Amino acid sequence: MSPVKRIFDLLATSLGLIVISPIIFLIAILVRVFLGTPILFRQQRPGFKGRPFYIYKFRTMTDARGPDGNLLPDSARLTRFGRFLRSLSLDELPELFNILRGEMSLVGPRPLLMEYLPLYSPEQMRRHDAHPGLTGWAQINGRNAIDWPTRFALDVWYVDHWSFWLDIKILFLSLWKVIRREGVSQPGQATTEYFTGNEEQKLPKS
Repeated sequence: MSPVKRIFDLLATSLGLIVISPIIFLIAILVRVFLGTPILFRQQRPGFKGRPFYIYKFRTMTDARGPDGNLLPDSARLTRFGRFLRSLSLDELPELFNILRGEMSLVGPRPLLMEYLPLYSPEQMRRHDAHPGLTGWAQINGRNAIDWPTRFALDVWYVDHWSFWLDIKILFLSLWKVIRREGVSQPGQATTEYFTGNEEQKLPKS
């Protein structure tokens, strides 16, 4: 990570945490009231160069299970309160602590699931040549509403064209997108569909 990028992350995140700490505290209380414990959702995600780290978010789903004992689909477990948090990206505020720890940046490709790693093409894998971000180029160009190939192409474009001023532009546009609640989810999905690989990977071998 560029020293300029890291210094900016530390200064902006520290200041941001001071300003919004009452909001974070209030959300934590509301999550406890509406969803119980744990308040935070913790999951391993791939970071820089695919190295795993634990991401933290406010919990937005219940632990409801079906008769077979398995968790119900996301759409069935996502509560109205959780949907509200996601629509304004408030569930992602605990990721600010991931940024302070150097595991994430304010701007970069979003950290996805560990099980996606073997499904990427070599070109798509280059999205991990940057630290994952709280927001990114793909988020201001469609967020969850765009398809996977487009999202990955936007992530790689960011890696190849990074600049400090590009980060500033993305941060301001991200705020605008959140206010307008654009691209929160794909049609028919709680958030976005599961990535199952590229089309060429699914073709039968001759």
